[in-house]
Amino acid sequence: MYSWDEDTSSWYGDAKYRYSSEGAAKRKESAERAEASGPRTYKQKNQPNEKVIDPKKHISTNSTNPLIIAIDVTGSMANWPFEIFDRLPLLYNTLSQYREDLEVCFVAIGDAGCDKWPLQVTTFASGYDLEQLLGSLYGEGGGGDAPESYGLFAHWVNTHVSIPKAEDKPFLIVFGDAPMHPTVPHGQIAHYLGDDGKKDVGAIQAWQQVSEKWNTWFLRRPTGRSGDDVDKQWGQAITEQKILRIEDEQRAVDYAMGLIARSWGHFGDFQDNMRARQSEDTVQAVSKPIELKCPNCGAPIPVDAAGMFKCKYCSTTLKL
Repeated sequence: MYSWDEDTSSWYGDAKYRYSSEGAAKRKESAERAEASGPRTYKQKNQPNEKVIDPKKHISTNSTNPLIIAIDVTGSMANWPFEIFDRLPLLYNTLSQYREDLEVCFVAIGDAGCDKWPLQVTTFASGYDLEQLLGSLYGEGGGGDAPESYGLFAHWVNTHVSIPKAEDKPFLIVFGDAPMHPTVPHGQIAHYLGDDGKKDVGAIQAWQQVSEKWNTWFLRRPTGRSGDDVDKQWGQAITEQKILRIEDEQRAVDYAMGLIARSWGHFGDFQDNMRARQSEDTVQAVSKPIELKCPNCGAPIPVDAAGMFKCKYCSTTLKL
């Protein structure tokens, strides 16, 4: 399990890596708090910390670089909160050296048709505070049918999240493998979010609204076929270009970090970070699908592009 300190000597790769001076104070504080708390453990539980994860709350952050990471915790994805927890220090310490005021919100998504906790959300936080928040989520492992309540989550983002000082479009990343219920019933909105209203909400329309403010990506587990009904529905919701298929589930966090690092202009450093932990083959396997997409709009980038490249769809300039 990764630690909060800056010691990378135990990493498994052949290369060496050192964190930059940016964000060093926060990393030091987190490491000291972690040491005082004892060894990192992910406690198995039979329910979430309901005081922490209640989706009725409204959350806000003054960070210029907020990040939302949402995890489908139904069925075979029930253990994904642990996978993210294991790599949490790596995720935060790596990305916060690129943008020091990074704050993260974690979300667990289930199925409101059958789960007791179909939407679990934390506040935005940074550093070691994220440890307790992520540990409050519960992988219920339910989900009675293929569609899940992704639309309920999208509506929550549209109505319960405020990011007044965000620069550009901040990242919102969903780890999942299923389609969404096409409609969010007003009864579910009232029950789970505590909002008044007598109208149902279209899930695809809710996601389209999310994508107006957030750089939204669906990182899909290696299930189904490319272009199947899951891809088609998510393509309607966030555009097909913003779907990234994860070929290696153990590298899920690396795919997310790579997308963000590329958009922020630090992809080379991210690859050096990976080389200190993984083989060169793994680094290239993770890098290739990221390098072939614009990190801001998902548009394809020609394989022979080099130097300064300007995306013809969103005008983002990348150094390749």
